[in-house]
Amino acid sequence: MNITVLYGTLSSEPKHRLLPSGDELITYEVTTELADGASSVPVAWLRPSRPPAVATGDAVVVVGHVRRRFFRAASGAASRTEVVASSVLKPDSRRLAGLLNTSAETIQRGVVGPAQIPPAA
Repeated sequence: MNITVLYGTLSSEPKHRLLPSGDELITYEVTTELADGASSVPVAWLRPSRPPAVATGDAVVVVGHVRRRFFRAASGAASRTEVVASSVLKPDSRRLAGLLNTSAETIQRGVVGPAQIPPAA
């Protein structure tokens, strides 16, 4: 199962694009704090539903999956690893708690059986 929850701040303004297919694409650069420093994560959200009004420096929570895509570049074949978002929310969003709870329940049903889930401390 490929599920990613990413918490960080936007390191640049979101970029909105209209694709030839007519679909909307929003891309973000999300900076996360790690024990050994910061890491920038590219995020792509195709056909966004209710995108939040966010700007550089705002905190966001991204729920989606990791994808590596391959493409042709001027220098030859290239690849990019990115998070494909199913939702991008502000941390104070009311939708966030429900979304994370639903995602956790889905993971528990799909990855471990009920008898294997450790009791809450």
